Amino acid sequence: MDWSRGKTLGHGSSATVSLATSFQSGDVFSVKSAELSQSDLLQKEQKILSSLCSPYIVSYKGCDITKENNKLMYNIFMEYVPHGTLTEAICSHGKLNESMIAYYTGDIVKGLGYLHSNGLAHCDIKGSNILVGDEGAKIADFGCSKRLVDDPMKTKAEQIGGTPMFMAPEVARGVEQGYPCDIWALGCTIIEMATGLSPWPNVTDPVSVLYRIAYSGELPEIPIFLSDRAKDFLGNCLTWNPKERWTASQLLKHPFLEEFNFSRKQVQESNSSSPTSILDQGIWNSLEESQSFGNLNHTNFKNSAAVRIRQLAMHSCEPSWTCDEEDWITARGNKVEVEVEADMNCGPFTASASYVVGDLVRNNVSGSIGGDHKSREISVVISNPNSESHIDKMLLPSISNFL
Repeated sequence: MDWSRGKTLGHGSSATVSLATSFQSGDVFSVKSAELSQSDLLQKEQKILSSLCSPYIVSYKGCDITKENNKLMYNIFMEYVPHGTLTEAICSHGKLNESMIAYYTGDIVKGLGYLHSNGLAHCDIKGSNILVGDEGAKIADFGCSKRLVDDPMKTKAEQIGGTPMFMAPEVARGVEQGYPCDIWALGCTIIEMATGLSPWPNVTDPVSVLYRIAYSGELPEIPIFLSDRAKDFLGNCLTWNPKERWTASQLLKHPFLEEFNFSRKQVQESNSSSPTSILDQGIWNSLEESQSFGNLNHTNFKNSAAVRIRQLAMHSCEPSWTCDEEDWITARGNKVEVEVEADMNCGPFTASASYVVGDLVRNNVSGSIGGDHKSREISVVISNPNSESHIDKMLLPSISNFL
């Protein structure tokens, strides 16, 4: 498929997300890209995403490799979800009312139920990894996800990763990372929706938040203004012992979600319609308003060192401090023969060594995960661009790695 890359929608933990349009159909979709030489996490995400099919998970559309600005880029195509991330919605409104919290929570829980029933733990649930569309919320960004085959509670210590602010105590201690960690992170995300703040608002750096979560015995503060049902729901998510946390299937039956089981039409009417063509009205306005994917900055925040450090704890990998403002460019063109020293697996198609980029991959590549796709080691990279010194590649889970 020939397509063009448009405005940058934002920056994820290891890649850039852009708007894209098909030359043939004019359809709009999103493309997540990383340099081929640094695309291990993105290739892992492609393998996982291509195996999933749920209305509560962002849809996979294919993948390819392109040459842009003399660099080989690995790209995966996904549906374009028009209203940005849940974090961006929270930033726009300050906080969400309880009925909207329950509405989005219901979608997230259904998505988690689907993932867990298919042997997957997301491992990085947070507002910036939840996309908001006309039909509700969808889970995105599977870069930290893991298949749990032998033990649904645990993975090897070196595989543990995620975003410090949303980590469960057992994850911060490096003990285990399974389905219950997604439930804990869901509780943190509900606090984010209810307050407009992070679940640990008074902690200023990732090291402190990890130590506090892992060893203090404290729980995130449940907002006192929530209803008793909402507080009970949160209490079942934010339980210290992972074995005592409710499962996604149990949470779906909680009265908090049943109380606000209203029509999706009410939410759809509060959002603008999703564009199907690049010529649709209103699309560029929304793009100008959203420049950072997964960024919790409010426009009135001071650019202080404390704020920048706190933001690092909200990221699952190295944050990007730049924004791509390039205009539309052609991402697919004439065939270029390039030597590549990596094995590629895009759906059922596998290529290695030397190949012709123009012929490598076509759109709508599909297929399921086969063989042994074990998760790679996840590093949390924390740096400050305004400082000469930085903490580089702090490997989870051991807290000693952060000291």
